Amino acid sequence: MKFYVTTPIYYVNAEPTVGSAYSTIAADVLARYHRLRGEDVLFATGTDENAQKNVRAAEERGLDPMAFVGEMAEQFRREWLGLNIEFDDFVRTTEERHHRAVQAFFEALYKSGDLYLGKYEGWYCVSDETFFREEELIDGNCPNPECGKKVEWIAEPVYFFRFSKYGDRLLEYIERNPGFLLPEFRRNEVVNFIRGGLRDSCVTRHSSWGVPMPSSIPDSDGMVVYVWTDALVNYLTCAGYPDDRERFERYWPADVHIMAKDIFTRFHATLWPAMLMAAGLPLPKRVVAHGWWTVGGEKISKSGGGVVPRPGPVLDMVMAETGCTRERALDALRYYMLREVPFGQDGEFSGEGLLGRYADDLANDLGNLLHRVLPMIARYRKGRIPKTSVPDPDLHRAARDAASGWERAAKTLDFRSGLEAIWSFLAAGNRFIDRKAPWALAKSGDEEALDRVLYSAVEAIRIAALLVAPVMPSTADEIESQLGFRDWQRSWAQAHEWGLVPAGQQIGRPTPLFPRQDQGGNAAAKVAASPDTSRSKEMPVISIKEFQKIDLRVGEVIGAEAVSGADKLLKLTVSIGDEQRTMVAGIATAYEPGDLVGKKVVVVANLEPATIRGVRSEGMILAGWVEGDEKSIAMVTPDRDLPNGARVT
Repeated sequence: MKFYVTTPIYYVNAEPTVGSAYSTIAADVLARYHRLRGEDVLFATGTDENAQKNVRAAEERGLDPMAFVGEMAEQFRREWLGLNIEFDDFVRTTEERHHRAVQAFFEALYKSGDLYLGKYEGWYCVSDETFFREEELIDGNCPNPECGKKVEWIAEPVYFFRFSKYGDRLLEYIERNPGFLLPEFRRNEVVNFIRGGLRDSCVTRHSSWGVPMPSSIPDSDGMVVYVWTDALVNYLTCAGYPDDRERFERYWPADVHIMAKDIFTRFHATLWPAMLMAAGLPLPKRVVAHGWWTVGGEKISKSGGGVVPRPGPVLDMVMAETGCTRERALDALRYYMLREVPFGQDGEFSGEGLLGRYADDLANDLGNLLHRVLPMIARYRKGRIPKTSVPDPDLHRAARDAASGWERAAKTLDFRSGLEAIWSFLAAGNRFIDRKAPWALAKSGDEEALDRVLYSAVEAIRIAALLVAPVMPSTADEIESQLGFRDWQRSWAQAHEWGLVPAGQQIGRPTPLFPRQDQGGNAAAKVAASPDTSRSKEMPVISIKEFQKIDLRVGEVIGAEAVSGADKLLKLTVSIGDEQRTMVAGIATAYEPGDLVGKKVVVVANLEPATIRGVRSEGMILAGWVEGDEKSIAMVTPDRDLPNGARVT
């Protein structure tokens, strides 16, 4: 079994951003998952260095182009390693092996009869490395809204690829292979693009920078391969083409190409498959386009200007706000980017959203499960895993469902639904602790029942660590260390097994996975000091005067909608007499937006406003719930019809 996954190769004219990290993190998650399955994985990434824009960037800095691209390529390599990305091959298109691959590929195209000499006259955008028709220009400028720069008129003899020949073959292939292009709506865009008519593509330029055309192709002196065609061949280069036939036969075709949507339709989903058809090579099994990350509605771009989130400063912010380690901040970023939005959709990147996921999902759900259980093992079983052979059937079933959910999601790169399946399992684990109340079993003296509960909880934690390992590898390592594992070898099959934590194993020191700043340096001590109190804390007593400071009012919901990128939040418009307020409420697990309009609720009207997931919330809806059961949420409502704005005392 083999699995070959690629990212696009990145232009080195500017530093990497969290936007370019998105493709690379997604590919790393897939690679780690398939390694856990015991497959022979090739994960390739790299840098695109033969672009004219790189030459211009070097000139602006007063550097030799080769020195410039070498410096920038090393920066990308360091950035990916710093994000705990375990690539197997980092290709640079200035490498000799890549030049050999491009030239061999073009010789195959020429022999196919689909490469011919012609003359190109038209407009060319150096920044986009793209030719445009006159009618595509906007006021004489590049039509790409992220570019908009002046285009240049080029008239020169060039080689063309007979792209127009392959429209019907591409449509037939897409029809026969419904999983070839993802997501589905992007596939439909590609089909419409092809049906609109394909034009033969200019695939060479006259330049001294780039991959020279093979000398065997006539009348190609002074020509280099057009950078977009050259860049696509990197996927063959990393697979061993043309030098290592055995390696190439093993890894090609690629199982998944991952890229952003802007380079999907025109290049990866149409031109690249057509060229492979012409060269007589198999097509990749799957080509997947993800959306863009935006800030203020604008795409995050290396050269777009404005605020450009870079991975390092983002991690520093998480560490400063939470007090966590860099490893936890990194895993929080990886989790946030794959959980916040469906993989094919655009998403608004915000530090507030990242910190929200950190607090709600990582600290409250994942971290809380671990640090409810381990202190009880330390207290009731002297830090050793208890002996038992009877699993909790509901918890075992939830674990299997979570593993199956992730497996289904991995096939279509639906990372969000895969993580949702895992988090449903974590919720089941926390409900299990609430329901079984091991602290009560300890007080009652039912030692056998206590052993069963503690062991089942530990097994749930072990499986949870395995399930999150592809997304949050260092967090999984830390969980297993706290469970007492040393030199533990994970495999995906273990996600479907029960009873793998050795009885009698000594646990490690319970330490908060995802601390919060308000815990300070005493977080671990607080967890260990009260292991048998569930998640409740002794509430402080307040005076009647303090209570009277709270302005409770009757309100009526007149509008409700989901909050983008948030699973648990609804945006409500509430009338409280003479005014309307927007309020964000964490009730989406129990209520549909349409069910809320017209309902009377009780709100805290004088709560300090807060911005939650980009929405300004001006008040709070009162609700009750059973701890650990998010579907049990019930809003507080008056039992008689009171006017909007009426005081509640």
